[in-house]
Amino acid sequence: MQWIVESRESSAAEDESRAPVTIIGGGLAGCEAAWQLARRGLAVRLYEMRPLRTTPAHHTDRLGELVCSNSFRSASLDSAVGLLKHEMRCLGSLVMGIADRTAVPAGSALAVDREQFAAQLTAAVSSRPETTVVRQEVSALPEGFSIIATGPLTSPAFSDCLQQLLGEHLYFYDAIAPIVTGESVDRSVAFAASRHGKGGEDYLNCPLSHDQYYRFIEALRTAATVPPKDFERCVYFEGCMPIEEMARRGPDTLAFGPMRPVGLVDPRTGRRPFATVQLRQDNIEGTLFNMVGFQTKMTYPEQRRVLRMIPGLERAEFVRLGSLHRNTFIDSPRLLRPTLQLSGRPHTFFAGQLIGVEGYVESAAAGLLAAINVSRLLQGAECIVPPATTALGSLVHYVTDRNRLDFQPMNANHGVFPPLTGSERGRDKRRAFAARAVSDLRAWMTAHQIEPSHRAECAVLPA
Repeated sequence: MQWIVESRESSAAEDESRAPVTIIGGGLAGCEAAWQLARRGLAVRLYEMRPLRTTPAHHTDRLGELVCSNSFRSASLDSAVGLLKHEMRCLGSLVMGIADRTAVPAGSALAVDREQFAAQLTAAVSSRPETTVVRQEVSALPEGFSIIATGPLTSPAFSDCLQQLLGEHLYFYDAIAPIVTGESVDRSVAFAASRHGKGGEDYLNCPLSHDQYYRFIEALRTAATVPPKDFERCVYFEGCMPIEEMARRGPDTLAFGPMRPVGLVDPRTGRRPFATVQLRQDNIEGTLFNMVGFQTKMTYPEQRRVLRMIPGLERAEFVRLGSLHRNTFIDSPRLLRPTLQLSGRPHTFFAGQLIGVEGYVESAAAGLLAAINVSRLLQGAECIVPPATTALGSLVHYVTDRNRLDFQPMNANHGVFPPLTGSERGRDKRRAFAARAVSDLRAWMTAHQIEPSHRAECAVLPA
């Protein structure tokens, strides 16, 4: 891959003339935004500090490296995140296009080969003639049109810049789940299956008996963990809680969470296990498996000791152990317009996890919307916001609602959608949400002359 290191002496005027739009951050949001602007014929200067300055979670210099799970979560239109994926495909999302091309078996979810995903995303963004990728840490807010998408691991220098501009940051902690080699899993114990048989035999399942489960929970509760720094305070995101924190909430918490055995039958006994640890395929070759829902901040020696208590993982070979890192996000309800513009500075946009959306898909979707609005401003048009009845619009409304006082990061979910007028329940209700969203998105795109992608048929709701 070709990339450049730019001298810090480059003048702001020169940068402005060479790159009308500056994007800071080469994660999913930044890459999506860069692609959307470039395909609209706009020059882009994309700044990514790696590999000159790394983070506690990244391991490569590739754009869009997935540092946590390799899962983009549910692919079903019955789910809010599945609906968001469909909306992004309709809008011509680069991230979704590459995720679809690098998908690996994951039942009813969309998971990707993380190496191929990052490689293809890097190649796609870097190959655009409109885009210049600059490997340099940014420590000051750029002039002119810009999209700030530095993500949850914003560098200290740029974080200080934002602190001075925006005021106090909010933050929480995110933990990464371990990955094991497939050949080190004992297949005489672990069995291949998906819950309720949905999606085929896409997961490896490590079953635990009553006694095995409670011994494991006790080991989790007493395991040594990596303490936070003196200046940090632990504020965990509920959707990504470390397993040892869940175990401390109560001995049965994990049994009703990521270790719930519902929908699984151990072929050795013909019965449902007391608890189960699921392993999800992490690459196309099927040589790596991610421990589903097993984010942890245990020390590395403790992870090896405790996790090898799980039946089937006694000889597990860990290619990545879990870790804890600080995630930074801004007070979006106070700072951002629904268009993702910074209040009082309309040429500056924010996107990605930095605005308080949580998840790969949500982050990329925010980058997509920011790019649409930047391109509209440059063309003399007004900024726009998707209808609140869509998955993207409901999420943007949540993170920019000025009436929200206790702001925490949020995934796409039906709880942030406007209520339906009918009396639907269960799956019928979820389908009704999707039907309304697809119809309203289509009308919104038509009203604002946004061409639909050829990769997605947006006129009808998929089955």
